[in-house]
Amino acid sequence: MIGVYDSGVGGLSVWRELVKLMPDEDYVYFSDAAYCPYGPKDPSFIVERACAVTDFFLEKGCSLIVVACNTATAAAISYLRAHYTIPFVGMEPAIKPAILHSRSGVVGVLATAGTFKGKLYLNTLARFSGDVKVIERVGEGLVETVEKGILDGPEVEALVHRCIDPMLEAGADHIVLGCTHYPFLQPVIERLAGPAVTVVNPAPAVARQARRLLGKKEPSQKEGSTEFNSSSKDISILLRLASL
Repeated sequence: MIGVYDSGVGGLSVWRELVKLMPDEDYVYFSDAAYCPYGPKDPSFIVERACAVTDFFLEKGCSLIVVACNTATAAAISYLRAHYTIPFVGMEPAIKPAILHSRSGVVGVLATAGTFKGKLYLNTLARFSGDVKVIERVGEGLVETVEKGILDGPEVEALVHRCIDPMLEAGADHIVLGCTHYPFLQPVIERLAGPAVTVVNPAPAVARQARRLLGKKEPSQKEGSTEFNSSSKDISILLRLASL
């Protein structure tokens, strides 16, 4: 089984890509909704929660864990890899392809405060940014909106405008989604940004990395399953978004 973990429902955007590539696998999804959002929380607390969820996955018999949360990846994945023998796949900052393909020389990155402070993001930015201007914006309110199951409408549009307008005004032609919740708002972001702007979702690349680690090529005829779990009692929105 493959364990997929996020602070809430956002990791479903990665789970969706995993199922597309490997529909014959069995998955265990864990939403840590009781402690969502992770963005403003202390890194040591996020490490503590990541270990608790990893122990849960090991009890379930998982052979691979996907940390489908940018903030948890930034805060905890190095610790997890050092203290557990099971392989982990984390969220890679997708700024490299955005920077390499930018025509305007301006790239926007939408992420949580925790992700922007992470070593992986900062190292990738330092290695590849070069002369490209990177506009960083914390997606305030976006995670909470997705957690409520609200994916469109005036409230969402107002929040998205607040996040991406400074990027567009600076001339950004790529917007990187640096939180797994944000792909649920990708249709709104693309609509408001316009056709000249490319929105970059790293989830498909993460799914391909998981497949590589498992050594899989073509799926078998077996039909896989997913077990959904949450630290919150109410999983109705989790199940609704999983069915989209």
